[in-house]
Amino acid sequence: MGRPDLNRRQLLGGLGGLLVAGSFGFAALGTGADALAADADTRVRYWNLFSGGDGYNMIAMLDAFRKANPDIAVKDSTLQWGSPFYTKLAMAAAGNRAPDLGVMHLGRVTGFSPGRFLDPWDVGLLAKYGVREADFSPALWKRAVVDGKLYALPLDIHVQLCFYRKDVLKKAGLLGDDGRIVPVTSADEWFDVLKEAKKATRKGLQTIGMWSTDQNFQWWFFVAFYTQLGGTWFDAARTEVTFDTGKATQVLQFLRRHITDGYCDPGFAGLAGAEQFLNGSPFVWEGNWSVPVYSGAEVDYGATPLPPVFGKQATHAESHAFVLPHQSDRGGATNEAAHRLAAYVVRHARQWAAGGHIPAYTPTLATAAYKALNPQSEYVSAMDHQATEPKVWFAGSTGILAQRVGPIVVASTMGSTKPETAARRMKSTLTQLLAMKNPMDGRTAAQGGATA
Repeated sequence: MGRPDLNRRQLLGGLGGLLVAGSFGFAALGTGADALAADADTRVRYWNLFSGGDGYNMIAMLDAFRKANPDIAVKDSTLQWGSPFYTKLAMAAAGNRAPDLGVMHLGRVTGFSPGRFLDPWDVGLLAKYGVREADFSPALWKRAVVDGKLYALPLDIHVQLCFYRKDVLKKAGLLGDDGRIVPVTSADEWFDVLKEAKKATRKGLQTIGMWSTDQNFQWWFFVAFYTQLGGTWFDAARTEVTFDTGKATQVLQFLRRHITDGYCDPGFAGLAGAEQFLNGSPFVWEGNWSVPVYSGAEVDYGATPLPPVFGKQATHAESHAFVLPHQSDRGGATNEAAHRLAAYVVRHARQWAAGGHIPAYTPTLATAAYKALNPQSEYVSAMDHQATEPKVWFAGSTGILAQRVGPIVVASTMGSTKPETAARRMKSTLTQLLAMKNPMDGRTAAQGGATA
């Protein structure tokens, strides 16, 4: 999901998964990894990183596929989320022991040495099972293409959102006639909203939770607001750093102001921010994966993309995508079954959307069933305003870029480093990373074929 640690996934996601599974009448545990059809002609080995709430949904979707396709046995394995997953997947591909199908964050695909550790998708075979390029956002599809070949099949978009308590905002006069938060188009307007919301908030509660000490979340928020300003990272050839320290300073000052003006209490960092929201805090910035938790708690809330405080709509987005880990003998019935399975799950993403994700398969978004989902239908516009990390080998969820630059953003937000100084450090770090070689293939970003 892009969460910073596995414990948090289990704590929030477990509750949400049970609630989501129950709402669709699914068995929460499903049949899982041991469900192999006795009369199946073909077996597909599938590795994923979906623990917690999204894990329950994935199991339900796999069980539905098994029922509809008894000739294919799906052997699914859920591995530890984050770097351990990618390390094991890379080792399996290098040692010719890779599964037939896998899942990755789309931002990590470029660094996974496409063509060496990943095999390209057969777009003709995908079309046979009902999945075509026209069914996806052009920008999303382009991110999945490396050197002219499709190396990832997007399943979803998961985004950072501004969750808000309708009961508190109504008291503060901040709800429109449609029952949603009043529009915000500038930083000044945003802080005016926070000021009024604070007046309507019970004592002992902060106004907004924003994961102020977490390097992943602070990095994601930075990416969103820097994109709103039109900021860039590198030139097209990936040889020069184009990072704008002036724009970066603006973003860092904006993030820092939440603390200096008394709206965010660093003492309520991490999960405490979510707890505060459940207890009546008016705002929390969080990933869409928290939707099942807040809905399950019967909180009267809404969720929108991060506010366009710099005039342009943009909220941080990542995507889960199906990949084909490299196999020296890939092909035949097993490879076709892997395409069939991935296409099925992508096309039946209405179930996946219940966990908060925006389905990548756009026909799903036009259905009455999806439009009836709340608050999912409120933030679906994030599909058209994605702020993503640059397409380089060291980017992507929990990647080296976040590990190196994220702590610098935290230092600025928390006040141990001045925004201007932090912006310069960020540019220096980007320069260093651009010159680094990908340990998977020994090539720099400029040599890595990272353009679509």
